Amino acid sequence: MIQLYNVCMSYQKDATALTDFSLKIPKGDFLYLTGPSGAGKSTLLKLLYGAEKPTRGQILVNGMNITRMRSWRIPMLRRKLGIVFQDFKLISTRTLFENVAFPLEVQGKKRYEISNKVYQALKHVGLQGKLHRFPLQLSGGEQQRAAIARALVTDPLILIADEPTGNLDDDVACEIMELFKGANARGTTVLLATHDREIIRRYPRRIVSLDKGRLVDDQMP
Repeated sequence: MIQLYNVCMSYQKDATALTDFSLKIPKGDFLYLTGPSGAGKSTLLKLLYGAEKPTRGQILVNGMNITRMRSWRIPMLRRKLGIVFQDFKLISTRTLFENVAFPLEVQGKKRYEISNKVYQALKHVGLQGKLHRFPLQLSGGEQQRAAIARALVTDPLILIADEPTGNLDDDVACEIMELFKGANARGTTVLLATHDREIIRRYPRRIVSLDKGRLVDDQMP
């Protein structure tokens, strides 16, 4: 599903984010990316959804070599991905319904299909009663669940999440993890960057550890 071969990423001559990084993630896997701040986790995620291009190396996602992909094809790649950002990236001027509907609108889905899928996605994360609220009217945990609903509404092949439980209390963090578990059980490949050792302990999965842009450990639960 995801393959990286000898990937290097340098932002400046003396600032290397990833060095000779290789990794294979099979379809249906659930993987934690761990490591200290600056280890290269967020850079790796950005490479996978086409926000950055590596300095060197090859990256294949669902059979597509995204290192050779022209910029106009990147949105086509992202239609197969669900992305949960650390800061949610909900559109403040749109309601919860409109935020979650957005990726379906981009895909050109019919209005009745959008309405049904958005309601079901919000129901799945326990927010069906807040369809017409705006993001700033929601708690941090609710905004995170809304971001996950938006990521999952398209039934993505791959779910990418950057520190999705950061700054959330333990109960909400566990609710978020249950949503990821459910998506994985339905066949979605999940790649989750986290510092949260307690979450990793409670929900053991494959762990890939980075340090200074290098893969230093790859262990199964």
